Parts: sequence; C-alpha cells; structure tokens
Amino acid sequence: MTPRPPSDDSPKKNGAKKPATGKKAAVQKTAAQQTEAGKAAEGKPAAKAPERSAGKKPAGSKGTKSAKKAPGPTAAGGPPAPAGATPAPVDNPPAATGTAADHLADPPTPYVGSPPRTDAVPVFAGLGPGDRERLLSGTHHDPHGVLGAHPVPGGVAFLAFRPYALGVTVVTDDLRAELHDDGDGFFSAVLPLRAVPDAYRLLVAYEGTVQDTEDAYRFLPSLGDLDLHLLGEGRHEQLWQALGAEPMVHQGVAGTRFTVWAPNARGVRLAGTFNFWDGSGYPMRSLGSTGVWELFVPGIGEGELYKFEITRPDGSRTLRADPMARRTEVPPRTSSIVHTSHHTWHDEEWMEGRGKRPAHEAPFSVYEVHLPSWRPGLTYRQLAQQLPAYVSDLGFTHVELMPVAEHPFGGSWGYQVTGFYAPTARLGTPDDFKHLVDALHQAGIGVLMDWVPAHFPRDEWALAEFDGRPLYEHADPRRAAHPDWGTLEFDFGRREVRNFLVANAVYWCQEFHIDGLRVDAVASMLYLDYSRQPGQWTPNEHGGRENLDAVAFLQEMNATVYRRNPGVVTIAEESTAWDGVTRATHHSGPGGFGGLGFGLKWNMGWMHDSLDYVQHEPVHRKYHHHEMTFSMVYAYSENYVLPISHDEVVHGKKSLVSKMPGDWWQQRATTRAYLGFMWAHPGKQLLFMGQEFAQGAEWSETHGPDWWLLDPAYPAEADHRGVRDLVRDLNTVYRRTPALWEQDTDPSGFQWVVGDAAEDNVFAFLRLDAEGTPLLAVSNLSPVVRHAYRLGVPDSVPAWQETLNTDSARYGGSDVTNPDVVKPELQAWHGRPASIRLTLPPLATVWLRPA
Repeated sequence: MTPRPPSDDSPKKNGAKKPATGKKAAVQKTAAQQTEAGKAAEGKPAAKAPERSAGKKPAGSKGTKSAKKAPGPTAAGGPPAPAGATPAPVDNPPAATGTAADHLADPPTPYVGSPPRTDAVPVFAGLGPGDRERLLSGTHHDPHGVLGAHPVPGGVAFLAFRPYALGVTVVTDDLRAELHDDGDGFFSAVLPLRAVPDAYRLLVAYEGTVQDTEDAYRFLPSLGDLDLHLLGEGRHEQLWQALGAEPMVHQGVAGTRFTVWAPNARGVRLAGTFNFWDGSGYPMRSLGSTGVWELFVPGIGEGELYKFEITRPDGSRTLRADPMARRTEVPPRTSSIVHTSHHTWHDEEWMEGRGKRPAHEAPFSVYEVHLPSWRPGLTYRQLAQQLPAYVSDLGFTHVELMPVAEHPFGGSWGYQVTGFYAPTARLGTPDDFKHLVDALHQAGIGVLMDWVPAHFPRDEWALAEFDGRPLYEHADPRRAAHPDWGTLEFDFGRREVRNFLVANAVYWCQEFHIDGLRVDAVASMLYLDYSRQPGQWTPNEHGGRENLDAVAFLQEMNATVYRRNPGVVTIAEESTAWDGVTRATHHSGPGGFGGLGFGLKWNMGWMHDSLDYVQHEPVHRKYHHHEMTFSMVYAYSENYVLPISHDEVVHGKKSLVSKMPGDWWQQRATTRAYLGFMWAHPGKQLLFMGQEFAQGAEWSETHGPDWWLLDPAYPAEADHRGVRDLVRDLNTVYRRTPALWEQDTDPSGFQWVVGDAAEDNVFAFLRLDAEGTPLLAVSNLSPVVRHAYRLGVPDSVPAWQETLNTDSARYGGSDVTNPDVVKPELQAWHGRPASIRLTLPPLATVWLRPA
C-alpha cells in the first residue's frame, strides 16, 4: 500500500530506531541468540546483520532495487503496471490451503554477513514458487493462508506483500522486529513467539514516509456463515448488507469490508485511491463455492474510490466497478465510492399511513418526472425545496421518478443502468436523494421509481462478462443480446442473478422509503421471441414462447417486495395481453400460470387507442369512435394505470397539445377535454411533466419543460396557465370524489349512459362509489355546442350540479356551462327511467354530481 504523506496533525515517522529496553530488549536478544544457535547447529559461521533502518534498503539486497518509487496514477487516471507481475498461467490453479507452514520452501534461513544486531530475527525462507507466482499475477484464491502471521516450527512466521515498500517492521506490545526483504515486494521473518499475537501492526517504509497500519491479512473473514449460506441459495433478501463495500468495525478495528461475486475469476484484487489504483498488494480471498471474494481493509473509510481488478479465466485482467456500489462517481467517471448513510428520516407519519388503503382502491394520480431536466441544474436538495411544493399545489398524490439508478449515458434517460444500487451522482449523494424522498413524504406525496431489471448496457467496466464469462447475462448469446436496445438481458434462471435483482427491489423500498416500483419493459422479459424472428429464439421446455425464468423471477420479486415492505405498490409496464399481470402469484389463470403479482399495470392499449382517436379531425372521429370505448371491454381484466408518459411526447410523437388537430384554441380545448375524460375513466392517472401546462414542444432531456411559457410577461401565458389550473382542479375534485377511484377495479363502479353516439362524438358514463353515489362524466369531442342534449340518468338522484367543466373561461375555454341545478325529467332515455337535458360545450368534458 503506497501511502499518502502524513497529515500535519499526524505523528511524524522516520526510519530511526530507538534502543530496545526492558522486556522488548530481552525478546530481541533471545531472537539473536536463536539465530546464532541455529547457525552453530548447521556448522555455519555466525551471521553478520546488515546495517539497515526503516526507509533505507541494504545495498545489494537480492531481488530488490535500490530506489523503488511509489507509483502514482497514470496520465489517464488508471492504475500503474503492477510491480514484478508476470503473465498468469492459463490453467486455474487450486486454491491455497493449510497454514503458512505448508507453504514453506525450506526451513528458515538466517541472515549472512556481519554479527546480528540486538533486534535481528530468524529469516523466514519465504513462499513456495507457486504461491509467490500466484500472488504476483493476481490469481491466488487464499492470500490469507500465506500472508499475515502463522505458527510455524520455531515461532510465528510473518509475511507481508507490500510492493514498492523499502522495508516492513512488525510491532506488537512486546516486540519490534524488521522483516527480511525477499524481493518483489515480499517481506518475511520467523519471530520467536509462542503464538500468533492477537494484534500487531506493520510499519511500512516508503521513500519519504513510514506508514503505521494494521495488517489486512490478520483478520478472519468478515462475512458470516449465514450470509454465505443465503448467498449460495440465492435467497439473501438484504444482499447489499453482504456484498459491496461496507464500513464496519471488525475484530475491534475500523475499516471497510469489500466483497464481490465473481465465481469465474482466477483471482480478484482491490484497487482504489488508497493504493494509487495498484491492486497488486491487495489480493482478496475466495470464500468457497459461493463465488464470493472478500477482503477487510483496516483504516479505509467512506469517501474512498475503488474498483475490483479481476483476473479472468484466460489470465487477462479487467478493472470493474462494484455491482453493489451504493455510491458512484459522477459520469463519465466510473469508480465506486465507499459510502455510509447518515440520513435521519422524518417521514414517520407517512410511512405509518401509506398502507391503510390498497393502491387500487385509493386516489392515485401520478406526476412523472425526469429529475435531471425538471429544473436543469438543481441538485437533489434543491429539488427538495421546489418539487414537493409544486406537486402538492397541483394535487397529484404521487410522483414517478424516471430511473434514478446510476447510468453512464444521460441520453438513455436512466434506462440503461450500470449502478443498480446507487442513485445517480449527477444530482448529489445517496443521502441527498433520501432527503428529497423525505421532503416529498412530509408534503404528503408518494414516491414511485422506475426500475429496470430487464437489461443492462455492455460497458466493459460494468456488468457485461463481469468476471470474464457471461455472469449476469445469459450464457446463450441469442438469449443474452437484446435485439432493440443493444444491451444484454439478465439471466433470470440463475439464482444469484435473481437474488441480485430481487434484493435490489427490496433495497430501494427499504433503504430509500420508495413507495412503489414501476417495472420497465416487462413484455420484453416475458417472451422469448420478443422482437426476434423465427430461428432467433429457442422455445421453452414446453415448446412455448414464454420465458419461464422471467415469470418465476417476477413472481418472486413481487412476493418478496410486498412481504418485506407493507404499503408499497409494484406497477408493470406491460404492453401485451399476458394473463394475470396483477393477479396474485398463487392464483393460476386459464393458461396454467400463476399471476405475476403486480399491484397495477400500465394500460398501454387505452393510451394508444385514445390518442389515436383525438389526433383525428373531429369530422373523422365518428369512424374511430370504438377506439374510445374499447378499453371498457377489458378494463377489469387487470388493475390499470392510464399513462401519458415521456414515451408519448418524444422522438417525433409531439407533445400532448401538439398532437391535437385544429388551431391553437382547438388544440388546447381538445387537450382539456381529453384530460377530463382520462381522469373520469376507470384506472389511475399518470401525466408527464410539461404536459400539465400544454407545452408545445417535445420534451428533451437536455433542457426539460419550457417553464418560460408560464412567465406572466409572455403574451400567451394565460393559455398555458389555464391548462395547469384545470389539472389542479381535476386532481382536487378527483381526490374528494370516491366514485372516481374507489371501485376502479370493480365493474359495479362503472355504467355506460351512451357509448354509441358516434355521429355526435359524445361519450357519457356514470362512476359510482362503494355506496352507489354517482358522478356523471360527459365528453363532447366535436367543435360544436350541443344544446339540450338528452341523457338517461338514474331516477334516484333528484338533481345534478356541474362540478367541473373543461370549457370554463378560467381554463381558457368559451365558458359554455350549466350554471344551474339540472333536474331530471320523467322521460325514459338510454334505457333509464329518467333523463336530463344538458348544454354540451364544444371540445369539452363536463362532470356532474348529485346536488
């Protein structure tokens, strides 16, 4: 380990040695006498100890250089070439086992030369050539078995591997002894001790400084048997507490435990800022058949940068970011960062109450946000000062954050993840992100997060062929390569990969208090032939196209998340007619599959059909009337969310208002009518940022919403403010009207009044709460006023009152309203015993409730 220069307040160390006194001198004298006795027994002359002090190497020392310099980072910021490294053999060597005595080449060999000093000790003969070569080449499975302190005949052998060091001295309570330089960074000696000391330190001399440190190779494994057992079974539901970088106190010493799953690696070493990115002196040990490698490094704490240097099966090396890193550098930098959370939560009231009502029976309207571009340049903490107030003012119950997990390419909007356990560092630290979630909760707003378990990018420093062979991805290239996005699909049939993903879902809910996961690209996971042509995929064991491994994974993920985090909801972005997406996992459907176990599902069919309808000129809409009514044929097959998401307002699809035909007034009017229809339709609502104030331009992650449209100095500001005011009122009336959400998943909560008025472009239906209290929603998607339009209504309601009209002047409409109470007439209409006559505004939606 090449140290930093000592800080001003640290004790200055140098190579000068103080004369040994008392008990220490007695031990050192005994060591010298044993050295002489050993030589006499072999018939050799007495050894002459070379002149030597910390920080200065003896002249002519075999296998050493007279002036090794500590390496620094390379010009490109990468690690320097390891000292003394030679190519590793291709064959995977057996793991080293046994004690240090098993690895001795010969009995201890003493110094030669001048008579011994008072602190001279018997010299340890060093490692056998196999162990030495494996340590130098980074292919040793058990460095703790040879490095550190081990009992041997005649005492305790101390071995240290410190490339670039000029000298190493062992210090205990009773002893201070300099180790012999064996070359290539190895230092060793046998000390006349009865047992391995409980604690000792190393003084490692480099040019210009001496480092006082614990020996990383004196510690027992810092991962327990239960953790290893659960890892082996693929059932460690808190995986982040077992793998990755974990600051801790181990055997009474503060440091950081580093663990990584790399079962195909011939060796793993740790590189970081603490060793100038040269991992040669930090080999990790393999913890048996689990494929996990571990190293506890004393004195290392949070804030340090690190990666794992992995020796692949072919002997080549790769430097990889930690798949379990809880914090990362800001892209395009790729290092992992040791992290400990210090956030104190203040959302107890929210957490206690969030599970009192199931999501599908509660008001649930979502504002979708791409955090980096909502207000470009704001950090998590700055967003916490603005976003909760804005969302609360508009009345949304939840925000949905587009993927916050770390991703290298901003243009992917976060959907190509490399750091599954780390919030993106672009906006701050993990604790800063927790602060934002906390602030939203304190404002009464739930937090959903887009989660991407379907695929990952091919970056060579991340997950792709992580340890030299397919690991997180499927071994079959046809199953591994995603045909649409140039990414790799996870191998859902491998238990460790499922564990990585299931624990990740739990992690976000448990550690960051996330209230729900919107799972991206579920359809691409469920079908083996997704975007593949015949011959490009292999059927499952039953001859079908279903990905049985993905089905099992999604069921396990949902069951685990709901069990461990009461009150959360999982939402599937699934665009096919897969049966039972929101059915319980233990309930089988007609196809024989249990449900996937999601709480909600995006209604992609409704989104496509309804947007197609409103984009037609009104004169042509009668030919597409069914596109607005067909959703009710399957509305209760799943628990649905109605999404107008980012995907619908990018890449040439136009913003919501720009999709609408006609002039500017008609575009805004149709947008308002569409939103009124959407909020009244069975299902939950989701609206992407910028659409709430009728932004005309497509969204771009480079500049975000056009907030200047709401500047009072802008001439058309009132037009945009009017749409935003409507969204606020939609949410206000929605939240206080149980008929609009209480029976979203129950057919008894909906009744058509008229669904076939294609010539009129009119849709009318009733929504009912659990007590039967109705709300009447009427949409007129034609640009003409319809006077005295008769609609059949229940005779149980004595009078109706208009509660919302999207044509109101305050929203920018023509203000054609029904200001007075409307009383039913005893004239049967639309199959009902009574009817009312309304004035229907042009391109508008009207809501009425019992007066």
